[in-house]
Amino acid sequence: MKKLILMLVAMLSFSYAMAQQEMDFPFQGGNKIMTDYFDKNLKVTDLIKQIAATGTVIMKFTSDEKGSIIKMVVYYADDASLVEPVVSALKGTNGKWIIPGGQKSYDFVIPFSINIDAPAPEASKYMLQFYNARKPIVATDQIPLNLVSLLPTVNVTYTYDAPEAAPVKKKAKKVGQ
Repeated sequence: MKKLILMLVAMLSFSYAMAQQEMDFPFQGGNKIMTDYFDKNLKVTDLIKQIAATGTVIMKFTSDEKGSIIKMVVYYADDASLVEPVVSALKGTNGKWIIPGGQKSYDFVIPFSINIDAPAPEASKYMLQFYNARKPIVATDQIPLNLVSLLPTVNVTYTYDAPEAAPVKKKAKKVGQ
């Protein structure tokens, strides 16, 4: 009896492992291709660079059987300024998503982490200003997830561009007073 139970457990474990292996990564070409796509196509805006914005954006999107995105929702963002390049890059992935067989559409959740690469000392002032002025986009009610796949975090790193200093205006002296 013990041998039968042990054999049954081993078979179930093996079949579970096989089921995990059969599940394809939902981006055409796999995880590496998806990471390379976002490295190349997620363009950090000049505004983000000027204000030294950093943070997380969590997006939920629905893909149809053709691999196109039919709906996007911002689940969370540390600031609205971080969302624009994420949405733009996601729009470029139309036709590249693979949904499970037999489904008409499928939901994915994907986190993006946007950071400064080795911030320069002059960036610290702007980073603190951004942090104090940021306006997070957050959910105020429950968010039903239904059947959804959480994708790996996309890490984005950019180099800080210091804003140009405004020329100093000197007050003119009035003549004859």
